[in-house]
Amino acid sequence: MEQDVTIKITDRDGVSHEVLAPTDMAMNLMELVRSYELAPEGTIGVCGGMAMCASCQCYVNSNHVLPEMTDDEDAMLAEAFDVKDNSRLGCQIQITKELEGLEVELAPEV
Repeated sequence: MEQDVTIKITDRDGVSHEVLAPTDMAMNLMELVRSYELAPEGTIGVCGGMAMCASCQCYVNSNHVLPEMTDDEDAMLAEAFDVKDNSRLGCQIQITKELEGLEVELAPEV
């Protein structure tokens, strides 16, 4: 479909998945990972996407321009484990057509 974008997600086992993500369903990256079952149930999006747990932390490995980090996301990442300069919370990245070709890696489970 025209409103779908392709996103490359590397799971916590190092396996790369190229998935189609709809841009017309108001989904975020964490919900996309859950819908494709790329992480065991109960290990990602524990807080339901409220930027309160960092279970959906991922590393953005492509040069996409993402929306600026919110104060809540920044505060959560400040307390999270395995944070890198390219860390973001998947629940805070909305799927839009600008994300075509995005490459992310799921951070290790804590």
